[in-house]
Amino acid sequence: MSDAERVSEEYVVEYVDGPLAGETDRRVLIGGRYDDRLGAVAAVEGLESLFWYNAGSSREIQGELHVQYTFDAPDSDPVEAIRDDE
Repeated sequence: MSDAERVSEEYVVEYVDGPLAGETDRRVLIGGRYDDRLGAVAAVEGLESLFWYNAGSSREIQGELHVQYTFDAPDSDPVEAIRDDE
C-alpha cells in the first residue's frame, strides 16, 4: 500500500473546544466516512474521563481530510474535579 492510499483511509480530528481543545488525532475512515460522533478518554487531575464530541465542518488540507469536532458537555463526564469538603 502506498502512502497516498494510506492517507486517503485516514482523517485528522481537530478538537475545537472542551477539555481537548487545540489537540488533534488521526482516525480511520469507515466505509469512506468519518465518525459523526466520537468518544475520547483523557485524564483530568489524574482521573480518566470520557468526553463526547460531535462532528462539525470538514475541509481538505494538502490532500488530507480534516474534521472539526465540538464538545458535547451534557453527555460527557464532568470536566471539573469533584472535591470532598473535609
